[in-house]
Amino acid sequence: MEKENQRRNFIKTTVILGAATTISGINLLSGCKEKEDEDKKVSPPEDLMQEHGLLNRVLLIYDFCKIKMINKESFPLETITDAATIIRTFVEDYHEKQEENYLFPRFQKANQLTDLVNVLLKQHLAGRNITEQLIQLSKQTTRTDDEHQKMIDLLTSFNTMYRPHEAREDTILFPAFRKLVSQHEYDSLGEEFEDNEHKKFGEDGFETMVNRVSEIEKKLGIYELEQFTPKI
Repeated sequence: MEKENQRRNFIKTTVILGAATTISGINLLSGCKEKEDEDKKVSPPEDLMQEHGLLNRVLLIYDFCKIKMINKESFPLETITDAATIIRTFVEDYHEKQEENYLFPRFQKANQLTDLVNVLLKQHLAGRNITEQLIQLSKQTTRTDDEHQKMIDLLTSFNTMYRPHEAREDTILFPAFRKLVSQHEYDSLGEEFEDNEHKKFGEDGFETMVNRVSEIEKKLGIYELEQFTPKI
């Protein structure tokens, strides 16, 4: 009888330990999944700075096209239309709207960096004006010498403005934004930014835009990074 009781106690203990181990394993896996999801989250400034990287690649396209136009060398003129359309769709109608809707109002409400924010807003408007003119001019089948020069001036003005524009945001505005909001609000905004991108462009919206920029670079022969390495 004693042996039978020991056997039953052993089986009972084994079942309990097995169940506890299973539950612990599930909790461990769940915890790992949550940590993995947490690691994949992109903060609002990081998200915006990635988009600045895409913008910089378009600025390179603009530089290349401008040089071609100055030297009166042929190149696929539709690349300017395609690049300007990406600026309009992704940078102006999405990226800048994120800044205008979520970042700038918080600085204005806190009365911090308001002079910088006002200039950034002014430059957003100027950029949209330039983009509209570029799209219209680049779509024309023929252009006068004045219109040809106008396109060169527009490309120059856009790049001259946006390089310091994004540099100020990356080095001043975005770091200050991290200190302006709570951790909870900071994390929530990161999720909201991602949701907004998916709603507007689909699950792989950013990657799709990067691929579109890559195709323009390939068409112009400026895709391979190695060609920009100086021969020293």
